[in-house]
Amino acid sequence: MTTRILFLALLLASAQAYAAKPCEELKSEIAAQIDANHVPSYTLEIVANDQVGERTVVGSCDGGTNKIVYTRGTAPAADAAAPAAPAASAPMKSDAPAAPAKN
Repeated sequence: MTTRILFLALLLASAQAYAAKPCEELKSEIAAQIDANHVPSYTLEIVANDQVGERTVVGSCDGGTNKIVYTRGTAPAADAAAPAAPAASAPMKSDAPAAPAKN
């Protein structure tokens, strides 16, 4: 746990040095550093400065107009925004008795 906190602190301290970099390039560099620390599950997102909210900023890019935010685990917003997959068109099985056939 302290390794992760230290890692995030170092990322925040070095964020100013990366402010002029393109966002995708910086995001891949940060992801490589996180992967090197064997973090099992995380999400990095590029967001506008006004959309950061409560998330942890780990980088600034495109001349300071965007931020790269880190979310531990998977992003719940992406899961909630995804539409539910339609059920397969297999016939439904019911516990109710079958209706008698009409002649």
